[in-house]
Amino acid sequence: MKTRQNIRLFAYLPLIAGIVLLIGGCAKPPTAEMEAAAAAVTRAENDAAAVTYAGNTVARARESLNQMQVEAESKRYNAAKAYAEEAIAAADKAVADGQAGAVRAGEEAAALVAAVKSGVTETGAAIRSAQSSGVAGVDFPAVNREFETVRRTAAQAEVSLAGNDYQDALDKGRSARAGLSDINQKLSSAATAASRKK
Repeated sequence: MKTRQNIRLFAYLPLIAGIVLLIGGCAKPPTAEMEAAAAAVTRAENDAAAVTYAGNTVARARESLNQMQVEAESKRYNAAKAYAEEAIAAADKAVADGQAGAVRAGEEAAALVAAVKSGVTETGAAIRSAQSSGVAGVDFPAVNREFETVRRTAAQAEVSLAGNDYQDALDKGRSARAGLSDINQKLSSAATAASRKK
């Protein structure tokens, strides 16, 4: 009796296998997840803060989206769904990290611009003092031209900060700070050389 049942079961195995393959072949792509992933990655790519401060995470989200498409085209829908979820998670993280990065950059830029503004005032006073004291060894026309360039750069950094372009404010602020440092070094070296001659 059992032998007959086993034979009957074996006779149905190809049919069962065919049904399983048919069901697997008719599996539907995870359309909702794929659309959500595409929307999330697009949102991250169009978020300036995410691109500026979390560019690697945006790239990772895009890579997961590309992998999702490859898997979907190959009808490996479980893998496609997993990559869709990865893309969404990476895109959301990029947006959040971008916002946090923008806040940090804004605070850093504000501090730098304030320091440079103060430095411009102090360096301008130092130049005037050195000129009136007749400090030798300083090319004052060249120093004044350099100072004017620094002053303009510092003013541009302020404008960028006011416009929330923190990266440009940081770049210009650092450039102005370097220029002030160079001018002050020249004045200091000339003053030290003059005091040694006395």
